[in-house]
Amino acid sequence: MSDKTSDTTYECDVLVIGSGAAGISAALKAKQQGLDVLVVDKEPYLGGTTAISGGWLWVPGNKQGVAEGDTREEAETYIKALAGDSHDPAAVAAFLDLVPEALDFFENDADVRFHYPEMAPDYQMDTPGARKSGRALTVQKASGRMLKRNRLRVQPYLYTYTVFGYMPEIGPDIATFLKANRSLKAFLYVLRRLVTTWVERTLFRRAFTRTNGNALMTRMLASAGDMGIPMWTDTKVTEILKNDAGVVDGAVLTGAHSGRVRAGCGVVIAAGGFSGDTRLRTQVFGHDPRGDNHFTPTIGHQGDSYYLAEPHGGVLDTRPHQPASWGPVTVWKNLRGQDRIFPHLRAFGLPGLIAVNRKGERFANESFSYHDFGVEMIKENAGERDTFGWIIADKKAMHTYGIGYAKPWPLPTWYYKKVGYLVAGSSIEELAARIDVPAAALKRTLAEFNADAALGRDRRFKRGSNWFHHFKGDMEHKPNPNLAPIDKAPYYAVRIQMGDLGTYAGLSVNRRSEVVASTGEAVPGLYAVGTAAVSVFGGGYPGYGANIGPAMVFGYQVGRDIAGHAAERAGGLQRTAGRRRDR
Repeated sequence: MSDKTSDTTYECDVLVIGSGAAGISAALKAKQQGLDVLVVDKEPYLGGTTAISGGWLWVPGNKQGVAEGDTREEAETYIKALAGDSHDPAAVAAFLDLVPEALDFFENDADVRFHYPEMAPDYQMDTPGARKSGRALTVQKASGRMLKRNRLRVQPYLYTYTVFGYMPEIGPDIATFLKANRSLKAFLYVLRRLVTTWVERTLFRRAFTRTNGNALMTRMLASAGDMGIPMWTDTKVTEILKNDAGVVDGAVLTGAHSGRVRAGCGVVIAAGGFSGDTRLRTQVFGHDPRGDNHFTPTIGHQGDSYYLAEPHGGVLDTRPHQPASWGPVTVWKNLRGQDRIFPHLRAFGLPGLIAVNRKGERFANESFSYHDFGVEMIKENAGERDTFGWIIADKKAMHTYGIGYAKPWPLPTWYYKKVGYLVAGSSIEELAARIDVPAAALKRTLAEFNADAALGRDRRFKRGSNWFHHFKGDMEHKPNPNLAPIDKAPYYAVRIQMGDLGTYAGLSVNRRSEVVASTGEAVPGLYAVGTAAVSVFGGGYPGYGANIGPAMVFGYQVGRDIAGHAAERAGGLQRTAGRRRDR
């Protein structure tokens, strides 16, 4: 990407920086309002981190929840409990007010076909206000064909999270994949999915079926394309511009489309968070003071959002009690020496797997959400140079479920061992020696856990004691979907370190998602949505889709209101939409 800027000037009503769920939501609604919208993204692909995500939205007040009796009061109670001292009732109220209207727009006007699952429990089911369904929804599968000429422009899946290139859909699809080595029917189902994927990739460079976050972005980007919204990739914004009146009205571009953009209604920053930026991480992430103790799978989160707003007074709001949505990861290099990362979002809630610290002891409930487990992992490693732990399993669990990226029987384990992802030992003592934990402590830990697992209860951490725990486990395993003894050699271990799914600390914004300067005043014409902005949940992670839900809702709000805000600044004069883009 060239750093040079040409003399070309582009004109539009709204400039959106970033092409994930937040940015495209704003673009779609603004375009529907009759505005001329331009989307730019520094990455070579469209879709951002949303395209590699699970694609869920946590949106209390949706039609399913209302039909099931969910109330505004329950949702507010639950969010407040998770946010603690970081609770912002005005921001939460704005979010909940917008949910029904925003979802109605996406379903009816943007061809986003949601799936409302029978059960998708909140992550902290023991907290007042939690519910086992009605707040989290996902999106139906999509075909890449709907993207037309943009079919190959969507960010590919995180390959380590696929099964030989196919991304199982969260829900019955992935449950069937987990049973493929135990059921002929499931095996044949998986085989059909894989063969179809391989044939389509061979013939058309990428499979047509899109699932999870890739399906969500496929649908949204297809709608954007149908609406005629230009979406430029490999195009980096290096500077936000203001006019003589101090109103943000454009930006400087470099890369594939260099020049200046004049955006009459304003600029929307949706360029992600800062977990990929060493400078900001060391300032905000307490466990990463040197910048080498955190590993993110996010796409494009190098702090651009903050660095673009900072010259105009934008400040980083670090009030959330957790600065990011945490997710333990494993990092390694493949046989070609390429860096690889695997986010452990579900794996160690399954029967027969536990997590231990450097002392060989359990330190948290493995059936916690990835975020809440991450909180405990950071606490456990406080004062240590490195933040890490180990997932421990035996032959039975490895054979049945695998461990994250390491697939189960009938696939051999040699490759995962060779690249350093998986460590094996013929005995507990041998495994302990290979991962440098005290053997006696690890044996005690397993003995205690095994005694409880045989009875189907976890006296120490209460793993497997609520609906969310069970949802993360194997619902067909008895007596407890989350517990099984670890007692059959060989034994296996996978190292886990700290990662994230996006930052919770972010640009300070007001209820209109306008960037707020250090003076407390809004920066006119400048907006931030998604992980570019501070999280509405105050550091808590309420359930599936805690990042994407607010991203789409507040993105919708900005797209809906941006022209009205511009009219206010102009003294109520109506702005004419649909300018020529290039001059």
